[in-house]
Amino acid sequence: MLAYTYSNTALECGTDEAGRGCLAGPVTAAAVINPLFVNEELTNHDVKSFLKQLNDSKQLSEKKRDTLKPYIEKWAYCFAVTHIFNEEIDKINILNASIKAMQECVLKLKSKPSYIIVDGNSPFIPKSGIKN
Repeated sequence: MLAYTYSNTALECGTDEAGRGCLAGPVTAAAVINPLFVNEELTNHDVKSFLKQLNDSKQLSEKKRDTLKPYIEKWAYCFAVTHIFNEEIDKINILNASIKAMQECVLKLKSKPSYIIVDGNSPFIPKSGIKN
């Protein structure tokens, strides 16, 4: 997560995909905007413990992902999930399907993010924030 470098009211969105290794399954992406500010509820022990457990989904076991999901749904400012199915993947290829899924997630968010953090290894994506 960014440290709210630009503004303490900026909406930071993180997005990532999963399922690129599947031969017949969909590519699934999610976009999440964490809370704008830390309020009393977000300072309790449960939330602090939850935040320390967040990591790339590929680094977490299925059980851990299932455990964290309801916390994300409860405490995120907003989130969205998109699936791109194999018929479309066959037409546009897996990389473009992953990018499309992440883009659709961001567009589905109830609020427009100020910054978007995309997890990936593409060298053409700048490694510094870009103001939206």
